[in-house]
Amino acid sequence: MNTHIHALESPSEAAPPPETAPEAANFALPASRRTALIRHVREHGQATVLELCQRFQVSPDTIRRDLELLSRRGLLSRTHGGAVAAEPLVGADAPFTARLNANHEAKARIARAAARLIASGETLVINGGSTTLAFARELGSVSGLTVVTNNLSLPAILAPGAVRDVYLLGGQVRTESQVTLGPVAFAGTGSIHADTAVIGVGGISPAGLSTTLLAEASMIAAMMAASRRAIVLADASKFDHNAFAHIAPLGPRHTLISDKPPPPELAQALSDAGAEVIIATGREE
Repeated sequence: MNTHIHALESPSEAAPPPETAPEAANFALPASRRTALIRHVREHGQATVLELCQRFQVSPDTIRRDLELLSRRGLLSRTHGGAVAAEPLVGADAPFTARLNANHEAKARIARAAARLIASGETLVINGGSTTLAFARELGSVSGLTVVTNNLSLPAILAPGAVRDVYLLGGQVRTESQVTLGPVAFAGTGSIHADTAVIGVGGISPAGLSTTLLAEASMIAAMMAASRRAIVLADASKFDHNAFAHIAPLGPRHTLISDKPPPPELAQALSDAGAEVIIATGREE
């Protein structure tokens, strides 16, 4: 089966105002400044110490200390005179606040495209992650959904009119990523069945889907097995990366939604597997 690639475009939106340098007070707290610094480097690909000093209105020594710390944590790569965006982590979870900020616009386009594939009355299984959280915010146009999730942040942001029932899966609570890890089941019941699994992943390659934790990989695989189809949400930074724990091979029940077309080898693997690919371009329909 050949892969069908569709470009789904979001309705036009007002252009954002030009970016201005933030006030120094906004980044007085190191954690806030470093989160914004990570986002800036990832959005622009690279940044110099001088550029970051001007943007965050702090001294070169402060920026250098921030860059050294973030480099040691694997959140960016230190270079002479600045930093570049790091390769996506393949062995450990990035802080959830950093993942929320990374590739924000791409995730928003992916989320809108995914939400348009959901019909009223469906039962959804949604895993943890920043892109699936963005997806949940876009479900206001449907109704009567049953949602099963391990994403602790998700129930609070669902539109009240969109959902009939929400079920939170139990297990170990990982506060740093705001998820639970455990069986895809509920006490006193048998296995569950869903129409659609909406899945965020740590990597997608010809070898399949992957994530950073073994327990999470098992849980995501069970979510997908319990569903008729799986919608995989992955921005282009996840392409051709194999995270630590393998989830599943690519398959015909998979629909990948991304912000850019996959590279040739991955595109061929998706085609060979019979998967569908949807590109969310963000331009006016």
